[in-house]
Amino acid sequence: MIRVCDDHGYFAEEDCPVCGNEGKPVLNEKRRRQLSKFISGALRHFPNDVGLSIDSQGWTSYDSLIDTVTGKYAWAESGHVEAVVATDEKGRFERRNDRIRAAYGHSIDVDLEATESTVPDRLYHGTDPEVLDSIFEEGLRPMSRQYVHLSETVEEARAVGQRHADNPVVLAVDANAMKRDGYQIDRRGEGTYTVERVPSKYVDDRVRSE
Repeated sequence: MIRVCDDHGYFAEEDCPVCGNEGKPVLNEKRRRQLSKFISGALRHFPNDVGLSIDSQGWTSYDSLIDTVTGKYAWAESGHVEAVVATDEKGRFERRNDRIRAAYGHSIDVDLEATESTVPDRLYHGTDPEVLDSIFEEGLRPMSRQYVHLSETVEEARAVGQRHADNPVVLAVDANAMKRDGYQIDRRGEGTYTVERVPSKYVDDRVRSE
């Protein structure tokens, strides 16, 4: 459930994290997920299919996104889109004034600028156990995405891996060695990092199961 506090805006907790006010209901969980999934897909994968024009860096008009969402769902309002974007816990979206884009996860061709954020020495990748042999031989590759996506914690990597397997394995990646060897690793959103590829020598051959 997304709620709104008159003084502090949208929040997804039970009460406003600033003042403790219970706020007013804006969007239930089912519809929040529905809108989040559609907006993510439109900005990352199929903008043309829904009539969005995306520039070379992934940006589109915020008003155009509103029109697309409200045209798709009769019940949706501009405030619903604003609430979903503002409260996304993984930082999937970036909004700058009258523009918006997906922060990561693209399968369409976009040129995301490098970031200056600090990168942990070790990152993690959750995956299907059936592809381990390929990973240890060829490394991690983007596959259908533009970049390989890595997680800041074992728990988050496992959650990502569960999208592909019921019992995913979590591999550690030596991000420190990659940075030392000149690979560009960028933080995108909350706890997600991207890199063009991860050669097998940087993938820890110990499967993390904790």
